[in-house]
Amino acid sequence: MEILGYNYQMFGTSPYGEYWRQIRKLVTLEVLSNHRLEKLKHVRKAEVKVAIEGLYQQWIKNKNDSDKLLVEMKRWFFEVNQNVVFKIVVGKRFVECNKGDEGRDSDDDWRSALRDFFKLMGKFVVSDAFPFLRWLDFGGDEKEMKKTAKELDNIIGGWLHEHKQKRASGVYIRGEEKTSWMCYCQSCKTQKSFLTEMLILSTNLPAWASETTSVTLTWTLSLLLNNRHVLKKAQQELDTLVGRERQVKESDMKDLVYLQAIIKESFRLYPAAPLSVPHESIEDCSVGGYHIPAGTRLIVNVSKIHRDSRVWLNPSEFIPERFLTTHKDVDVKGQNFELLHSAVEEESVLQSHLLFKF
Repeated sequence: MEILGYNYQMFGTSPYGEYWRQIRKLVTLEVLSNHRLEKLKHVRKAEVKVAIEGLYQQWIKNKNDSDKLLVEMKRWFFEVNQNVVFKIVVGKRFVECNKGDEGRDSDDDWRSALRDFFKLMGKFVVSDAFPFLRWLDFGGDEKEMKKTAKELDNIIGGWLHEHKQKRASGVYIRGEEKTSWMCYCQSCKTQKSFLTEMLILSTNLPAWASETTSVTLTWTLSLLLNNRHVLKKAQQELDTLVGRERQVKESDMKDLVYLQAIIKESFRLYPAAPLSVPHESIEDCSVGGYHIPAGTRLIVNVSKIHRDSRVWLNPSEFIPERFLTTHKDVDVKGQNFELLHSAVEEESVLQSHLLFKF
């Protein structure tokens, strides 16, 4: 993350300290507060509706050749999530952000850089274990990291430059829905411009907000298709509580208890991050009778915890009903150690829209 994350400046990988507390406060107030999430509800609703209508229009075009439409769902989930996140963060949809100077679609450039970012972020590098060997750069990993970091910086930096130009020219008008970047600039207007720019770049790499949802949605759909009895029960719940005359709303989620159980079971079996983000002790401490020196790095095996047979009956089986009976009080919001996930509430809401509305 020294190379890929602006020298440890990214929110998720920044060391604990004044800088981390500052960006955490900013993100909590301006992006993740209940007030902000409620105000941006229409963005999530609109993007899901547009995506589903797009599928329908594609089906209409292909209807003469076939009554079926083949869709790569992994890619489709990614695009829907990206459109939601980009609209909230940047103010434009994903496809609008990825147009080159001559209208060229640079979607593939972003996807490629994003894929390389996650691959390199989780890759074992020899110099991490043996720092004195770093100058050798075995395998060329550091060279590839620098290349990927430059590509991402150029892409996101271009969006930021456009955003700053719009602000300077007065394109953003009073009463317009604020994007996350607008909120950051307003909150940091007394700070140096460098700090403002770093906050925007380091806390808003759109990958963080969409990758986990896309991965979880893909796994969930796969699990449902391989367990048709669960899919049928979920459809019956929707038909009973929502009906077929309208689409699912976010306010319906509190009543769709079986759907919530399905999402929890998907989180349990296939967490988007099987190994947690590394944590490090900042001072000497004692845990369970063991002395832990300062600087000790901890990586939690989330997947192993989720499949612990001492906690979960038939841990490798897809059984959403467990969250309606034996584990009905277990949630994914950080209160239960037997089910650890980085998901936030709106992630589950978005999934409820995507999984069954089409």
